[in-house]
Amino acid sequence: MNAPIIDPLQGDFPEVIEEYLEHGIMKCISFNRRGTLLAAGCSDGSCVVWDFETRGIAKELRDKDCVAAITSVCWSKNGHNILISAADKSLTLWDVVKGEKIYRIILQQTPLQARLHPLESTLCLICPFSSAPLIVDLCTEATTTLPISLSEKPAPTSKSKFADGSAHYTPTAACFNKYGDLVYVGNSVGEILIVDHKNNQICGIVPVSGSAVIKNIVFSRDGQFLLTNSSDRTIRIYENLLKKEDSHKLVLDEDSKKEVEMLKTVGMNCLSLFREFQDSITKVHWKAPCFSGDGEWVVGGSASKGEHKIYIWDRRAGHLVKILEGPKEALMDLVWHPVHPIVVSVSLTGLVYIWAKDYTENWSAFAPDFKELEENEEYVEREDEFDLMPETEKVKESEPNEEDEVDITTVERDSAFSDPEEELCFLPADPCPDVDISGTKHTGRPDNSSPLSEDNNEYSNQIEGPENSGGEDTGGMPHLKRRRKPSEKVLEQQAQKVQKLKPGKSLKTKSKIENGQEENDMNHFGDENGIED
Repeated sequence: MNAPIIDPLQGDFPEVIEEYLEHGIMKCISFNRRGTLLAAGCSDGSCVVWDFETRGIAKELRDKDCVAAITSVCWSKNGHNILISAADKSLTLWDVVKGEKIYRIILQQTPLQARLHPLESTLCLICPFSSAPLIVDLCTEATTTLPISLSEKPAPTSKSKFADGSAHYTPTAACFNKYGDLVYVGNSVGEILIVDHKNNQICGIVPVSGSAVIKNIVFSRDGQFLLTNSSDRTIRIYENLLKKEDSHKLVLDEDSKKEVEMLKTVGMNCLSLFREFQDSITKVHWKAPCFSGDGEWVVGGSASKGEHKIYIWDRRAGHLVKILEGPKEALMDLVWHPVHPIVVSVSLTGLVYIWAKDYTENWSAFAPDFKELEENEEYVEREDEFDLMPETEKVKESEPNEEDEVDITTVERDSAFSDPEEELCFLPADPCPDVDISGTKHTGRPDNSSPLSEDNNEYSNQIEGPENSGGEDTGGMPHLKRRRKPSEKVLEQQAQKVQKLKPGKSLKTKSKIENGQEENDMNHFGDENGIED
């Protein structure tokens, strides 16, 4: 679709289901930085990488040591690596191009979410199921537990304990900021903690109204806004007032580290409440909320069972603009495309739905004097309309300067992706072989009853080669090749052979007749020369 034809007043948010992807039972999804590749974690422990432009599978990462469901997938900044966390407490870093494992470690708790550091590819942030967030170095396997409250041992949310005697804590949400020097942690008492993970100390506290449990916390793409999802069924947007050059100001003195009022003052200087979103009628819980690629829209999925609803709000105006209603399936995960107005959601059945905009073509954008007519009107042409040089033509076309040099080698970088680091945008194509419904090999040979069957079999063997003519298995699946169509010259030669045959005679009959004719000629030659047998 040509961009100038699109009506700019319609809004850049998705409206209808454009397509759906199916491959096993997918649980979680994640886009790479440019949105060209989509990674989906499955329930069997595999990770499928989709080419989002062609909607085809580009790579499948399968670990024979992992058969548990994938809990989260995360791309590195350059797109060459993928971090995968699974329900068997494993954490794996993959090389996407080679399809090989780089690091694999086993944690003490099940990781619900794993995020890579924005700048360091071996450092990641883990949110376990029943403990405080962790900073894990995949290279050295060193782990650092981040604080989730001012006290050394945070109070448990329930009296239940595990078999080993450890207390049961509510899962805590955490995320890196844009530069990776700070971690924003949302705890179970309704506080946002700003933690310096290198020194492992709390630099600021931002209390959330209602003191509800914070279930999700995520930054916008540009790092200017922070989103939180609390158990009081409210999505809150905070404006980030802290700039990169002001990060050193968060380092507190030893005397003021334990003062709550000092930490709250620092926190209020870092985050400011910008907007709140909630459904005042149904009071629905939210799942997997996030920002759009440009940060202008806020999206959240309904956590109610049996419904696939997606709510879209305008961040600036603060009102609800669209409710997307999908099939009668619960929503598991949700993500917005980094560049285009596209939302991708995962249902409980494992299908991935692609929500796109229902574009209305605006043909009047082609020319200023173009008019759209609702009904046919009689048109009266001008006298000089079809002249070679109309008198009404006032604008003279500018002739191109042939002396100007045209640069066709320099690639202009997108302003949104100005990093000099080379990114992985696409994977090499790996086409699937042609397989019949019955699972047999395609030979393309005609019926054996045809008089051309022997010639066609010989021609087929020449194309396929002797190694594939037997149809043996290679790696559990027969090596399949696409059958080429014979050329016109080959077809003419085959037709000439058929014409030489008499009606009702086969190739063997013709051979016998020719041999008998040769015997009669020899006998006749012997009679003329007086040779006796």
